[in-house]
Amino acid sequence: MKKIVECVPNFSEGRNRETIDAIAQAIEKVKGCRLLDVDPGESTNRTVYTFVGDPESVVEAALASARVARERIDMRRHQGGHPRFGAMDVCPFIPVQGITLKQCAGIAENFARRAAEELGIPLYLYEAAANQDYRRKLPDLREGEYEGLAERLKDPRWKPDFGPGDFVPQWGITATGARNFLIAYNVNILGTPNQAHRIALNLREAGRGEEEPGRLKEVKGIGWFVEEYNLAQVSVNLTDYRVTPIHVLYEEVKREARQLNLAVAGSEIVGIVPREALLMAAQYYIDRENLFIYQEDQKIRLVVERLGLNSVASFVPEKRIIEYIIAEPQEEALGGMSVRHFVEEVGARSSAPGGGSVSAVLAALGVALGSMVAKLTHGVRRFENVQPEMEKVIPVLHDLMGRLIPMVDADTSAFNEYVEGVRMPQKTIDEKRVRWEKMQSGLKTASEVPFSIMRLGDSAWDAFVEVARHGNPASRSDVQVGARALEAGIWGAYQNILLNVMEIEDKKFKETLLHESFKLSEKAREKCAEIQLIIGTR
Repeated sequence: MKKIVECVPNFSEGRNRETIDAIAQAIEKVKGCRLLDVDPGESTNRTVYTFVGDPESVVEAALASARVARERIDMRRHQGGHPRFGAMDVCPFIPVQGITLKQCAGIAENFARRAAEELGIPLYLYEAAANQDYRRKLPDLREGEYEGLAERLKDPRWKPDFGPGDFVPQWGITATGARNFLIAYNVNILGTPNQAHRIALNLREAGRGEEEPGRLKEVKGIGWFVEEYNLAQVSVNLTDYRVTPIHVLYEEVKREARQLNLAVAGSEIVGIVPREALLMAAQYYIDRENLFIYQEDQKIRLVVERLGLNSVASFVPEKRIIEYIIAEPQEEALGGMSVRHFVEEVGARSSAPGGGSVSAVLAALGVALGSMVAKLTHGVRRFENVQPEMEKVIPVLHDLMGRLIPMVDADTSAFNEYVEGVRMPQKTIDEKRVRWEKMQSGLKTASEVPFSIMRLGDSAWDAFVEVARHGNPASRSDVQVGARALEAGIWGAYQNILLNVMEIEDKKFKETLLHESFKLSEKAREKCAEIQLIIGTR
């Protein structure tokens, strides 16, 4: 799995467009990095940059951005509404894919060492990278902010982890570290900054101090007024959105606002957000309002509307949800073909695509027909009595249809792996061994893919039976064809397994696969017959 790290440096400049753009350009020039978002704030006089890349590239990009800030930002002239103590105020590294939080802590330490040596700036390590517990939390490090930093650095307890120990007036100090995904989130209040801050104090974990903690865990927050929006905001960092989800924070702010006779006017996400956080919010509103929504894009749209994420700026999911941004286009050489092209490709004088890919197509088409009938039944007035059944099966069949389509290409790719092994040289003993290992691996893959097709297809039977019992009777032939196609797809995948396992020498692997695939094949035959009987007696 490719290693992907997110870096979210915050710079104390949100008004000078030349400086904001220069930092962005420095990041974009680093090969292996992708700049996802630039979010400047005029009132806060702060810009948040978000970029992703491999571990080495994100360090290079962080250094490149710091070089620009070293030349262009002077903290002696800085004023803004956000707490800060450095030109590059914070620079966290966040694990996204294929990497751990501990490894990101090492990345932060590497960045700190290089930045101190090259730029002559002091840096603290915080969160997962911190060497002392009292330096772990950013608010503790930043106490007194820039204005109190010169005096604080005289205390040996607050000596920088890297770089000069003396105060650097132009720069201040930077906190770098590693943390899990943090959601920067603002809820808009039609009120005063004092009222917004009062709400923040009631909700944030630290509350008003140890004697009066707030209600929500893993929440940091303040209240302020944003001149360009002409409204106040409860501005929070959700440091663990699984502990306090985004929708919980929003609903709690609404409750607090009602008690103060204030209106909430939507909210905004600063930077990017994990897909899971929005889907959690979608499920909350779906359950609360008893809605039926199964398509992901509609779930995201629901959240955008319920949280008012378009209230101060347009929320574009493709540009704000990290999984959507970093997703690489799926290479579906077969799945993306026209029907005519695919049929002609199967009929060409080549062994692939063959029976395995055709089996995947049959299974996908079978499930698709079941999904179609369920959707044609749902929402129709004369079938209101079966709506609960349809609402249970539609998400299942819709999801399985989407998961089966990539298997069309996966089967051909698996076969190609085996063919690559066959073509490998075999002149020496080592070459023969490597060739044999490659062929055995290819045969296992070529057996596991059709087994995956069988398991996915098998997951559709219970839903298919409900469609046969309760679906629109005008579409009964579609149900019959769909059941036959699904059975044929599963049967075809089973035949591919029988062929591919013949030369596999791993006895345990072979026996387990044959046993499980036989059961799935027999179940498919029985379920298809059951569906045909149900349709015949309706």
